[in-house]
Amino acid sequence: MKKRNYLLIGSIGISAFIVSGCATTSLVQYGDAKALQSISTDFSSSDLQQIAESMVDSLLIFPPIVDVTSQRRPVITVDNIKNKTMQHIDTESITDSIRAKLVKSGKFRFIDRTTDQETVNEIKIQQESGLVDKNTAVQFGKQIGAEYMFSGSISEIQQKNTQITDVYINLHLI
Repeated sequence: MKKRNYLLIGSIGISAFIVSGCATTSLVQYGDAKALQSISTDFSSSDLQQIAESMVDSLLIFPPIVDVTSQRRPVITVDNIKNKTMQHIDTESITDSIRAKLVKSGKFRFIDRTTDQETVNEIKIQQESGLVDKNTAVQFGKQIGAEYMFSGSISEIQQKNTQITDVYINLHLI
């Protein structure tokens, strides 16, 4: 009986070792989105982060902006960045990064014009459905408007020779 238990335990142990030896594991690694990536001349995630951060940092120290935001928090909207390059660039991500950094600065109040239709639908539900108390329902025409609107575009200049391609990415935010 004792030999049989050892034999059974030994068989289970060897089987587990063989099965685990055949198993494959996949390793997932995440890179730093801000790290410099010199893989190609295409627009990368690090480019997106660097551009959004530098544009907002530059804007926040611009004297007229410092003056206005030192006295109050103006209401702003940020229009979608336009892609004027030959590359596929996710300008929505750039716009979202700029919006988020501006909001996190605490210097502005923000209106998101991308949700206007959803806002209209919600107000209609509050006003017309009978589901919401009229005393607490939001009224049409009572939303605040933007005092300033930021818009921008991203463009590129390429220079090539037989060995080197130099790509200059330019983001204008006005």
